[in-house]
Amino acid sequence: MSSNNWTREQTIIAFNLYCKIPFSKAVQGNPQVIEIANLINRTPSAVAMKLGNFGRLDPDLRARGIGGLKNGSKLEEVIWNEFHHDWEQLAYESERLLSEFKQQPIEMSAEIEDYIFPLGTERDAFVRNRVNQAFFRKLVLSSYDQTCCITGLHIPELLIASHIKPWKDDTQNRLNPKNGLCLNALHDKAFDRGLLTITPDYRIHISNQLKCADEIMKAYFQKYHNKVISLPQRYHPDKEFLQYHNDVIFVDR
Repeated sequence: MSSNNWTREQTIIAFNLYCKIPFSKAVQGNPQVIEIANLINRTPSAVAMKLGNFGRLDPDLRARGIGGLKNGSKLEEVIWNEFHHDWEQLAYESERLLSEFKQQPIEMSAEIEDYIFPLGTERDAFVRNRVNQAFFRKLVLSSYDQTCCITGLHIPELLIASHIKPWKDDTQNRLNPKNGLCLNALHDKAFDRGLLTITPDYRIHISNQLKCADEIMKAYFQKYHNKVISLPQRYHPDKEFLQYHNDVIFVDR
């Protein structure tokens, strides 16, 4: 294993992993940590320590009384700030580097399902969007520990990384994890159509369109009205984004 200083590429790949696993699982025995360590020619303990170093920069962890490791490098701070300044650019960059280390096409490395991409000049943009969407999903689901923030459902195949401000309405925050919620497929669709919303104080509000005597509506929607969502371990939903959804998307009539 390498004993040299960490390179920028290795550090970006480590941050990619930091985004994809809960901080509590950032330990040297985690198979994902071991896989990345082997990939970038580092020991699992060194990768776990690097994840802990990133943890010291995370305000959401500090808010929960978790400080991460005390020491770290300037390069970690640079990568952290770059990602939080431009999630879209750096997310793709981290996936591109990961695919190079794996010696796989990026669409395979990013684990994009059913990828059939167009040919010609549109292909690069299409691939980039799909790769970034896959990264956003992993980032959001990891933050919520693979659990729907409304119902508590924790079957990954039934979970969606929902955008609070729609993809088309805010190009700057498409991959910002604070613009994401982990919802099951049914409540994601209702959220997307404005039939439910989350208020800036994290309470669920159900549209009047879904309030009726129907027992199914009561079971799937009305019983959650005014309850507080389960907040993520990291990247709490941005209150300005939630207010936008309340004002622009929510249909309460």
